[in-house]
Amino acid sequence: MSSETTKLDDSIIAEIKHLIWESSLKDEVFNRWTQGFVFSEHEPTALVQHNGGPCAVIAPVQGFLLRNALFSENAREDLSTVSGGEAREYLVQALGDILVQVSSGSFCILSLDQPESQTHGAANEEQGPEEENAARKHDTGESSCKRQRLDQESFHSRIRCTKCKDEESMRTNLKSKMDDFQNNNGVLLYLYSLVLTKGLDQIKNEVEDPGQPLIDGIHGHGSQVLINLMITGKAVNNVWDDEKEVSGLKLQGIPRQAVIGFLTYMEHLRYCEVGWYLKNPKYPVWLLASETHITVLFSREKSLVVSETPQSSARQVFQRFDPEGNGFISTSLLEDLMNTLGLVSDKEYVDIMKEKLDAENLGIITLSSFMEEFYPGDTKQEVPEAIKLYHYNGISRSCLNNMVKYTSGTATLQDELEIQIITDVSPIKLCLMTKWPTIDLQWEGNHIPSLN
Repeated sequence: MSSETTKLDDSIIAEIKHLIWESSLKDEVFNRWTQGFVFSEHEPTALVQHNGGPCAVIAPVQGFLLRNALFSENAREDLSTVSGGEAREYLVQALGDILVQVSSGSFCILSLDQPESQTHGAANEEQGPEEENAARKHDTGESSCKRQRLDQESFHSRIRCTKCKDEESMRTNLKSKMDDFQNNNGVLLYLYSLVLTKGLDQIKNEVEDPGQPLIDGIHGHGSQVLINLMITGKAVNNVWDDEKEVSGLKLQGIPRQAVIGFLTYMEHLRYCEVGWYLKNPKYPVWLLASETHITVLFSREKSLVVSETPQSSARQVFQRFDPEGNGFISTSLLEDLMNTLGLVSDKEYVDIMKEKLDAENLGIITLSSFMEEFYPGDTKQEVPEAIKLYHYNGISRSCLNNMVKYTSGTATLQDELEIQIITDVSPIKLCLMTKWPTIDLQWEGNHIPSLN
């Protein structure tokens, strides 16, 4: 047997609830998170978010779904022609891919035990014509069928866990339980599956503050820890690269290049600094964060992302020695920098390099001179003059005509940062400028997408 289904002990459920919600979960917040992974009627591969809160799970799943739809072996040229069944397959794959990132080998897939009295009779008695039509559409992926909304106590009492010992078994079980994930409690079932697959103790070991819940039980917002866990597999608080020493403490950041990226409007406001690993993911798909919501930017243009190279790694290490982003370091730090990069760091050789790279004896070594000396040929990747971009926002009231559809636009990136009059100060442009300072945007129909 590669899998088994059991009822979770009450002590485990209590521990999960405390880790995710702490002890202040309000019914209003729980209800806002009570939804499934539901597709838009107007965009076959776009997930709908009914209320504020669950974007911390829905948007990352949307990002992985788009990665698969655009760049997998089953990629599609025109997303508008994807059938409901195909969209559902992309969703299954995305949910599985995220679980693989957090797993150390085994997996936990949660579902709900439906009492016999509600599997047919009681549940269907509450369905009107619209719900019945939605149920018929379920297999096509256009919508999700409706079940009775469960309160907190009922939801947690019905949870069942299927333990899978390998990835193949996990993906098979995940697919068999998609009705649960596309129904009212699907997002929470998946979040709980993710947490158990990662391991409660492992999450506590990775977070800086084990007392900080993954979701604010008062306001319902997902934490940065939850977002990072979803897109990188690591439950860390920070968005910089690797580890950084702050006031004598070593704080963990993102350990490697992410599959999909993350940009935030908060960096424009100078509240944080997003590192290379999140700004340059493996695929041109980025989560965009405002103060309260997460949306997704994506493109088919692979040149927007940069593969990790010795040159890019050296730049990242140099920038760790230059935390202020001045473009130079103190000459006294050269030996430590060279040692960190695995370069020859004998004192005699380092002294020769100091004299060469700081010929004017200013006490500084610039990034450009360091790279030219040790990593020649560090050329930038060619990017087309005009790039097609798309933006996703899962909340219908934030979309044009209240329809969840991708907004398309064209971006141009200038080689040089010129002095110019900036007329577009929309949050989405200011967010994107944290990665592309010279970006210029033109959105279809002049409708600027909302980050909220």
